[in-house]
Amino acid sequence: MSAVLEALTSPPEPRVRQQTVTSVPPINPLKMRCSSCHLGELCLPCGIAVSDVQRLDEFRFGRRKVKTGQTLYREGDRFQFFYAVRSGTFKSKLMLADGREQVNGFCMTGEIMGLDGVAYGTHASSAIALEDAEVCAIPYAQLTELAAGNAGLQQVFARIMSREILREHSLMTLLGSMNAEERLAAFLLNLSHRLKVRGYSATEFHLRMSRAEIGSYLGMTLETVSRTFSTFQQLRLLEVDKRHIRLVDVEGLTRAFKTGLN
Repeated sequence: MSAVLEALTSPPEPRVRQQTVTSVPPINPLKMRCSSCHLGELCLPCGIAVSDVQRLDEFRFGRRKVKTGQTLYREGDRFQFFYAVRSGTFKSKLMLADGREQVNGFCMTGEIMGLDGVAYGTHASSAIALEDAEVCAIPYAQLTELAAGNAGLQQVFARIMSREILREHSLMTLLGSMNAEERLAAFLLNLSHRLKVRGYSATEFHLRMSRAEIGSYLGMTLETVSRTFSTFQQLRLLEVDKRHIRLVDVEGLTRAFKTGLN
């Protein structure tokens, strides 16, 4: 379940666009080290050796604070860093050929963003903060240089990349085989699980994303998202107060995820 609903299909070839001046959050020194960071168990792959974590301490990571609505990086920007989210929530979006925007992921504390830039040297999507957030900016060139002579770090990076690929395949399966009720139930259960892992309530939480953004992510219209929320309320599976969600019947919601409500 934890891998469900994390990414869309593989990013397309990057489109050439005019370089624009954007407000990019500045990079500031970060004194926190991976070996002492409380997010290490979430950010780094399970089973990483202590010696490899200590090697990561050699990095001079940067810190970026990103305000609500601010863009961390844009589709087509040159790829220099990938980012570990220290706090806050981001949405990832890309521009479709017909000019429409497609949300292809939501990233929260302890998760990695920006790896879509590895393939072609430019970001295939944009990342926008849904609330005030902070990230560790990890320079890709320095990481690959450090890992070149260290098999352990090479494995760490390979496992991070593999984790992103698994998330991508999970959503491809989701969008291709589930009805509206199953999609929304899976989304809420996945979000519940991710929050629980981070020490937050698994049954009561505030959605940082709008219903339109959820619909874009799940391949549903805004009207269908709203109607499905209403259906779940009528079935007493959850309670909704604007963006505040309380899961009343997790087992029932799980059944909706597995079998649908038709």
